[in-house]
Amino acid sequence: MGLAAWSATPSAVAQDLEEVTYLLPAPVTSTAFAPWMLAQHKGYYKDEGLNVRFIAARGGVDVAKQVGAGNAVIGGAMGDTPIIVRANGIPVQAVAVLGAGSLTLIGTKQDSGISNLTDLKGKTATVVAYSDTTYYAFLGSLEKVGLNRRDLDIQAAGPTGVWQLFNTGRSDAIAGVPDWIVNVEQTGTKVNIMPREQTFQSMAQAIIASEKVINDNPELVQKLVRATLRGMQDIMQDPQAATAAYVQAVPAYQGQEQWVGRTFELYRDYVYADQKVLGRIDAERLKAVQDFYVAQGIVPRAQELDTLYTNQFVDAQ
Repeated sequence: MGLAAWSATPSAVAQDLEEVTYLLPAPVTSTAFAPWMLAQHKGYYKDEGLNVRFIAARGGVDVAKQVGAGNAVIGGAMGDTPIIVRANGIPVQAVAVLGAGSLTLIGTKQDSGISNLTDLKGKTATVVAYSDTTYYAFLGSLEKVGLNRRDLDIQAAGPTGVWQLFNTGRSDAIAGVPDWIVNVEQTGTKVNIMPREQTFQSMAQAIIASEKVINDNPELVQKLVRATLRGMQDIMQDPQAATAAYVQAVPAYQGQEQWVGRTFELYRDYVYADQKVLGRIDAERLKAVQDFYVAQGIVPRAQELDTLYTNQFVDAQ
């Protein structure tokens, strides 16, 4: 699979710890995976009797395929990934979702005169790719105000171009993860982020497991969910303290504490916020996302809702 591994530090490895392979959809050094890295660094997995080895796969669908095939017991993806993969017979479910908000933020420059989504008609917007969840979420937001992909010029610019084109004025809006918004802010550009209530609330990141593991080893899934949510909670409670711990966990960010801290604040305020029970999956929200995906032809047909997720591990905490 061409996967890169991130193992526990030697001090966290003990003879009685259960070895677990945890797939993530991209390199572990992405700040999007901070809850997982904090849980590792602070010993939350160790507290559960686990020695977790993280491996980077090739996106959330690849994670789901590997987890569904039994190559790993657990994985990270988006909350909508089961909608996409179960149509192809991959038997995975979301067992927790990290936040009540969407991972996709829509930003415009404060001096652009664009104050709401309807102002984007005839404008240019950048997304990372046309096959990415952030693009689908952006289309959902446009639909909320009566627009569609033909009403503006949407450019797929890759993970660097998505924010650089916006920053240099070659696009009027950006639809992407909080990290890219902060990249723009760090250049001195003031960004207006569309309020959550105006945008389509697709899913945040999720923990996924196969039906077999859920049925055969629910205790292991419970431990992994509990430890990971502790890492998320640390960011919500004190982004600056979490920043200090995260930079220790991922030394590549030393000297970038301001960037990391601001990124954590956006995750707290827009992605993690307002989840009444940490990790709990909102069935109505999941149904709305699936209905949109079917209507857009992203997936061929709807799946039974209760096959896409389970809250048994979140509710048991």
